[in-house]
Amino acid sequence: MWKLTNEKYQVLLFEKIKTQIFKWFDTNNSEVIRNEDVYSFLHSLKGTSGTIQLGGLYHLSSRLLDQLEVKGKEQWRKCELREFLFELVSLSYQYEHFKETDLKKVEPSDIELPLVQMICEDVSMLILLKEAMEENGWMVMASSDPEKALSLYYDLQPDCLVIDIDFTEADGFQILEKIQQHNHKQFVPKVILSNENNRHTRIRAYEMGADDFIGKPIDIEEFSVRIKRQLERKHIFDQSVLIDELTKVYNRRFLFDTLERYLKDLERTNSVFSIALLDLDYFKNINDSYGHLIGDKVLEAFADFLKAKLRGSDIVFRYGGEEFVILLPRTNSQEAIDVIDRVLQEFKTIQFHEQGKTFNVSFSAGVFMVDNPALGSQDTLKMADHALYEAKEKGRSRVHGANVSEQSANNILHVSVIDDDAIIRTLLVRVLQTIDTEKIELDIKAFENGEKFFESERLTDKGKHFLILDGVMPVMDGIEVLDKVKNTAQSRGVHVLMLTGRKSEYDIARALKLGADDYVTKPFSITELQARIQRLIKRMF
Repeated sequence: MWKLTNEKYQVLLFEKIKTQIFKWFDTNNSEVIRNEDVYSFLHSLKGTSGTIQLGGLYHLSSRLLDQLEVKGKEQWRKCELREFLFELVSLSYQYEHFKETDLKKVEPSDIELPLVQMICEDVSMLILLKEAMEENGWMVMASSDPEKALSLYYDLQPDCLVIDIDFTEADGFQILEKIQQHNHKQFVPKVILSNENNRHTRIRAYEMGADDFIGKPIDIEEFSVRIKRQLERKHIFDQSVLIDELTKVYNRRFLFDTLERYLKDLERTNSVFSIALLDLDYFKNINDSYGHLIGDKVLEAFADFLKAKLRGSDIVFRYGGEEFVILLPRTNSQEAIDVIDRVLQEFKTIQFHEQGKTFNVSFSAGVFMVDNPALGSQDTLKMADHALYEAKEKGRSRVHGANVSEQSANNILHVSVIDDDAIIRTLLVRVLQTIDTEKIELDIKAFENGEKFFESERLTDKGKHFLILDGVMPVMDGIEVLDKVKNTAQSRGVHVLMLTGRKSEYDIARALKLGADDYVTKPFSITELQARIQRLIKRMF
């Protein structure tokens, strides 16, 4: 009962934040806000969040109050205050939608990013620490539900695990115990967080496999340093071995060493080679249906099959999870596609017998022929990954070849965010500003409804246009905006990503028919949305 009451007050507090943000930034009030009003608001947040155990919100409001005193302002312009409170706006949005988005698969923008998984019941603290870690360039997956987090851990194979053991209706140590039982073949550093910073609790944590213990309240700067230290330990361990413990094929680290050697040989001898990125189809369904031990058996069988069926000169690597890479020396694109397709056709006929049931497994593959040493290992893998994505988009269980296309150095893309929610507009603009679009220059503007978008005559700007459009708005529905865009002279150069709460097949079909390129249902994961937007933009060019 206490937990339910506490959750009720937590939701009400974040509603208060949203209401105040709307009042300051989405109404026609004065363009300036008094500093004493900002102070009063943050002071109230600090006191209430501390009382109802929102540690992350308490920490953030305390820090903002300290900054407020240093700045010594008498009043704020709206644009200044919007920037100052951005972390609070982001925290509010992520808290409101966290439970619906915390288990979605994130697409990393850099294949070398370390992956940290964090399990914590206090969502506000979880979000705050997640953002602190992401600022260090790490990829973070966050979970508030212990059971779902365990399943996610097995799927993710993180480089570091952070567990806050202060659960109201669960034993945090049981999470650590279950992971240790599964973790006998892999080294993953584990960091424990707790309010109980006493000798007995620390000893118990270390005895159960913890690599570090951090007591609350948490110093975020020290926390980041200690996580960094654990990731460095993991990196040193991975560097010391060349063979994947489970599948007994070469591992990711040796892949990059080998790729660099192949690229140098290409530069010296002009001997082209191909790279294939393979991903087992619907592998998560196997883990969900039969358990992770059976999933591991499938991975081992697949690795053995590849070693047996590929040519003697081909090299197999486990890239991570259910993904494998094959290097095919002195092989052009079509030859590589033929080899991988032959392997696919044979493998998907194999029957696995488990728990009285029989099932088959297929894979999707992307192939890229490397004939330019200037690409480097990262770009080479990205090209294979793009081809793999195309194979999945076309129905899986197939092999797709990649082609290199040159981009113009002066491409400009006009991006328009059209959404009646001030918080979402603020988040989307910030997301767009941080996207790596390489040689594409983004011209970003935000509009609170469709009428203001058309009044601005935005579509008359020369060049390509990308609209991020809310499907449900009080002034001009998103479908109406799409319909009007379709009837403009510039419609052929416009690409659209719809963001909406609508889930009916009719609305989705209508949006796509009117020209939407993709359709995302709210609530959405900010990190996933960023990767999705980045991918759509790159495909436009």
